[in-house]
Amino acid sequence: MDEDAVDSPDSELIQWRRDASTSRTIRLLWSLGVGTFFAAIGIIVFWRLYDMATQIGGGSIVVAIFVALAVTVVAFAATSNTERRLEALSRRLPFDLPAGPGFQRGLDAALGTIVMMALIGSLMIAGRVLTQRGVIPGAGPFTGLAALSIPLALLALVLASFLQSVGAIDPDERTVYLYDPEQAIDLEVINSVSARQVGDATILTLEYAQPGGQYVAGPRRLVVPPTIARELQSLVEERAAQ
Repeated sequence: MDEDAVDSPDSELIQWRRDASTSRTIRLLWSLGVGTFFAAIGIIVFWRLYDMATQIGGGSIVVAIFVALAVTVVAFAATSNTERRLEALSRRLPFDLPAGPGFQRGLDAALGTIVMMALIGSLMIAGRVLTQRGVIPGAGPFTGLAALSIPLALLALVLASFLQSVGAIDPDERTVYLYDPEQAIDLEVINSVSARQVGDATILTLEYAQPGGQYVAGPRRLVVPPTIARELQSLVEERAAQ
């Protein structure tokens, strides 16, 4: 069974969770999406500080600070006992550090920021170097690619939101419960379910009945684990066969 599909031992509910904690795809999209916006801010802050520090001969100090921060984040992400290291560090500080899922999301955002700062910074530096050497008339193409990262980041966040879902199926009540946002779908009003598997997820397209010509509110598409998709299709087909 998929990691993000779980049978609840306390009831007949078949639960699933697809979010950054269970799906690498969602985690990567969210990390790079959020990281791009932080990277854009970070690059502006870095250049401002570097420019001011250079005037007093302290440019190398600013570079060293940013490099040290990046190395620290990567070291935390690479270690196998991040939680223990965080607890040890928290005991030495006068305030509590975030832990659990909140810390992991923050770490993912920090890693995404470092990756995107390196990518955007490389494009900007490459454009400037090639322009100074006369290879290209201007840094426009590289600047354009760097600027393109912002709409791509927004697209990544939208896609991450679309791919995530949390819910449960009650086979006895023939109802699907969605938790984010909270919503209940009565399978009795579903005429058919078509599925398309993409990677570790299945995109379901739901076709609703229209009793009396009335529109039935509810999601038309759901992204769920493959096992959940098969269960939903089975329940709908059973009702259609009756």
